[in-house]
Amino acid sequence: MSYQPATQRTTNQLAVVSLVFGIAAWLLLPVVGAIVAVVCGHMARKEIRRAPQGAVDGDGLALAGLILGYTQIVFTVLGALFVIAFIAFGLRVGASHLH
Repeated sequence: MSYQPATQRTTNQLAVVSLVFGIAAWLLLPVVGAIVAVVCGHMARKEIRRAPQGAVDGDGLALAGLILGYTQIVFTVLGALFVIAFIAFGLRVGASHLH
């Protein structure tokens, strides 16, 4: 019986960073965390695709970081638009009461 050495699989560190900042985007750092999660998630997935098949793990972590980051960005933009619309509507209503 011959012994075959096990191939060493590693987890992509950018994938871990993407997930950590994706979670941080929802808990501590809404804008910065989301941007870091998205950038690192895309970089990690690119590195994982370029590595030999099965040599690097972490695609699921990177994908989760991307999802968390992008959804936080969408909610932040929608929230900002809501605040702007609310202020604009409030100013318009306030100006109409002056006449």
